[in-house]
Amino acid sequence: MGCPLDGECPAATYAETVTADTSSALLARPGAVSGDGVDAGVAAHYGDPMREQRLLSEGLAVVDLSHRGVVTVTGPDRLSWLHSMTTQQLTGLAAYTSTESLVLSPHGHIEHALHVVDDGTTTWLSVEPGTADALVAWLERMKFMLRVEVADVSDRYAVLGEPIDAESTAAELSSRGVIAWRDPWPGLGPDTATYAAANPHPGESRVWRELIVPRAQLDAEVGDRPLAGTWAAEALRVVAWRPRLRLDTDHRTIPHELDWLRTAVHLHKGCYRGQETVARVHNLGRPPRRLVFLHLDGSGHVLPDAGAELVIADGERPVGRITSVVRHAEDGPVALAVVKRSTDPQAVLHAGPVSAAQTVIVEP
Repeated sequence: MGCPLDGECPAATYAETVTADTSSALLARPGAVSGDGVDAGVAAHYGDPMREQRLLSEGLAVVDLSHRGVVTVTGPDRLSWLHSMTTQQLTGLAAYTSTESLVLSPHGHIEHALHVVDDGTTTWLSVEPGTADALVAWLERMKFMLRVEVADVSDRYAVLGEPIDAESTAAELSSRGVIAWRDPWPGLGPDTATYAAANPHPGESRVWRELIVPRAQLDAEVGDRPLAGTWAAEALRVVAWRPRLRLDTDHRTIPHELDWLRTAVHLHKGCYRGQETVARVHNLGRPPRRLVFLHLDGSGHVLPDAGAELVIADGERPVGRITSVVRHAEDGPVALAVVKRSTDPQAVLHAGPVSAAQTVIVEP
């Protein structure tokens, strides 16, 4: 099913979708239209997606992300324990300093994306909708004799997205009971690598943080700020080349393919599950697939779905698939896609009747 004729296209989902456990109280706000797929349970828009996108770009709006999962880890071993199992350097993480980390399969495929911030006593993890249960179950199996406690607190805490370039503070937590995760994208970590040559990176103009708030005070935290839906937030994410779990990943995705090493992987830390693949591909090989940015031909008004196969010419075998599709206020219809590494960067790709011009993200 393509995007509607009125020119708006929902944030793309592909393959597996999840349904939010509860719908947000903010769906009662005037004009709210609920999203679907991965972003079900919160507003896709509030009646004017392009205006909402502009307000978000100007730093004025806030996005309801209360369908995201929130997991806490407490206990004196919490940071060293998470460090030992995930891709990021977490030992010694300073309080109120944001980072992100990935949980990989034994073969190095991405299973979970963790937005991590610690307040000195508790590590807060914001995770994709529908993934908290599986993450908590896995963490519980890995506790052994360590002094850690894991809890899914998604029923008590919700997430708001803000176009604010600021870390959280102890004052926010003590006075309002909120803590924020500042998105590090696209900044390079202290011991990592990038597979993109873009300079400046388009993501540098996007500032973003997630505010974790008690669910009961969601309305109060929004206050009189204008609300923007997930369509607006997704449009800004896509043009920043920011990968997202379950949309831009599948069961085979390794971090290199999405240029996700830059913010989520420390290349010389201790052993963790999937590290062998990370090191081998980085040191000896090249990722088998690569993320590209696509400008779509929108003249037909209907855009391809996420998951649509990409070919160079009719009858040829697919070279990849679209992962996220949005309409940007300035760039028009655009998408992220994953293609074979050998795909000619100059080739015009086709998803059904829609043609797409490539911009290289991960270099071939």
